Amino acid sequence: MNNNFSLIFSLFLLLPLVAFCAQKQVYIVYFGEHRGEKALHEIEETHHSYLLSVKETEEDARASLIYSYKHRINGFSAVLTPDEASKLSGNHQTNSPNENLCVWPESRSFSDEGMGPVPKSWKGICQAGDAFNSSHCNKKIIGARYYIKEYEQQYGPLNRTADFLSPRDVAGHGTHTASTVAGRRVPTAARGGYASGVASGGAPMARLAIYKACWVNPPNVSVGNNLCMEADMLAAIDDAIADGVHVLSISIVTSTPTNYTDDGIAIGALHAVKHNIVVVCAAGNSGPTPATLSNPAPWIITVGASSVDRELSSPLLLGNGTKIMGQGITSYKLNKKMYPLVYGGDVVNSNVAQNVSTIGQCLPNTLSPKKVRGKIVLCMRGLGSRVEKGLEVKRAGGVGFILANNKVDGNVIFLDDHLLPQTSVIYDDTLRILRYINSTKSPTATIMPGKTILHKKPAPTMAQFTSQGPNVIDLNILKPDVTAPGVDILAAWSGRSSPTGLPEDHRVIEYHFDSGTSMATPHVAGAAALLRAIHPKWSSAAIRSALITTAETINNMGQPISDINGIPATPFQLGAGHFRPTKAADPGLVYDASYTDYILYLCSAGYKKLNNTIFKCPNPPPSTLDLNYPSFAIPNLNRTVTIKRTVTNVGSKKSIYFFSSRPPVGVSVKANPSILHFSHVNQKKSFTITVSPIHDPAVKKNEYGFGWYTWTDGYYVVRSPMAICLV
Repeated sequence: MNNNFSLIFSLFLLLPLVAFCAQKQVYIVYFGEHRGEKALHEIEETHHSYLLSVKETEEDARASLIYSYKHRINGFSAVLTPDEASKLSGNHQTNSPNENLCVWPESRSFSDEGMGPVPKSWKGICQAGDAFNSSHCNKKIIGARYYIKEYEQQYGPLNRTADFLSPRDVAGHGTHTASTVAGRRVPTAARGGYASGVASGGAPMARLAIYKACWVNPPNVSVGNNLCMEADMLAAIDDAIADGVHVLSISIVTSTPTNYTDDGIAIGALHAVKHNIVVVCAAGNSGPTPATLSNPAPWIITVGASSVDRELSSPLLLGNGTKIMGQGITSYKLNKKMYPLVYGGDVVNSNVAQNVSTIGQCLPNTLSPKKVRGKIVLCMRGLGSRVEKGLEVKRAGGVGFILANNKVDGNVIFLDDHLLPQTSVIYDDTLRILRYINSTKSPTATIMPGKTILHKKPAPTMAQFTSQGPNVIDLNILKPDVTAPGVDILAAWSGRSSPTGLPEDHRVIEYHFDSGTSMATPHVAGAAALLRAIHPKWSSAAIRSALITTAETINNMGQPISDINGIPATPFQLGAGHFRPTKAADPGLVYDASYTDYILYLCSAGYKKLNNTIFKCPNPPPSTLDLNYPSFAIPNLNRTVTIKRTVTNVGSKKSIYFFSSRPPVGVSVKANPSILHFSHVNQKKSFTITVSPIHDPAVKKNEYGFGWYTWTDGYYVVRSPMAICLV
């Protein structure tokens, strides 16, 4: 297998969508796909002509243009008043703040040692800028660009002491995800002695193209740490398509689900898919609230986050001999002795007023050095940032720090590299520690040396933060598609960003832990790059189908994959299950779909504004349920529903597949035909699935039930999830 020719577009961003109220704003005017009959300069002139229809002078029209999308996406972004925008069709507001997108090229993860020449098909560039020039690209990072026009239009020139006006990474997020998707094998990667061993991206011999469209927050924006504008992102995607990438890895989400017409990523991804580029996107970090999922378009692979079977242990030993199995990753250690232990709510300054919400929170400048010096302090999670709580303990002279979950946090622990010895504990252990503190006049404790523990806990387990279905943009499309590792993932980091991001933290690190669906997404993108190398003729839909139908629903303990509380996870959390790249390489059958199928789907869903201008919707359009997707959802089953599907044989030349189903209680699921005979590879067979309610007084109405349907020939098992709500 040779995956040297997999080119991966790295767009790694994650934060909520916001709106701005300025009189003039940047709008995207979208027309669909280029028909190829015009040169690039002619396309730009056409876009100027549209602006002339709403601007008073040609100079004003040209000055207002931000980007002319002229490679594969047909449209432009421009500074318009709301009145001017209303005169142009197909416009929508374009502001979207997100995490940083960029790379730290000196990382060992981006070495090009042993790699062959850059493919001749590559058309991208290495754009120079602050602390970045053409020498920073190599045979691994073969392209790098940056996009800032809308950002500077909205907020003025970039503060170049806080960020690089170049593809170079500041925050670390882009470097982390880029190395996760395609980092080279690094034999000595570790962070503070934890998780030592070989670090490798999912497709270590794949090439990377970096597109930076996100920048440090201006002073008047407090949402998140970095800001990314949608017009800049769409320009990046347009260039990526023209440059010749094979996979787009995009960790961009909105704070609430967004219609396709208002979703620049969905629009850009549709154009990418037309050129058979695989698009992998994050589901979002708004869980465990239902119906929060982002990136629900069926032409996108949507990825949730789950844990790995590694525990980063940092035990706490209490003075009564009780050992609490806390977790932590700080590189700071305590001497092997017991220290006084105090509760943060008992050691505040005398002038600090406390209430129910602030007690024990260890907020900045609240702890008394006289009461804290030389002690271990227990601080509650809740208000303020986790790392600033540890900084406050250190400021007050504490020697150690326990970050304690409250009832809402439960068993969910986020690991941060604090500036002093530290451990984090679940809620039940918080109660045990508080009971001990209140049971004696002189409570003591010590934080024991940490270590990495492997294969001792159930995994994967769904991350509580991972956004969940149902997919409110189209309740018939079941999302997410799969889940992948996204909790405490070790990967490369920016040399400009400390582990905590605090001004007081001057540490420079090479590898770091991070969590989020941002981390899960590049795992699947790396697998998609490998699948593209193994099966270069497969469509992006076939690759998505292979990942979905071969996913695993059982954990390493032989039990169903569960949430953080041990409750079996549903397809609204994990999709079809945990991805298995090796199995996906040989799935037996695939559910394929073309660009035309997606246009028909959009007709059915009522999104005619996304249509190519030369395409006419049939009347009536087909049901959105009939898109050839490897899963389905029915939000209101009260009568029999028939669903059409087609599978393509990519397994054995001659084979016979048998249908089976395990539907939710109160539902009947049957296929016609229920046996499929194949005589050659790439042969297609169509079938219908009939879904009917079964009268049962005991069945709960208006609640989703979940199940599976499967085709198997005795060797291949092609399994698809279903979600059905009886009404």
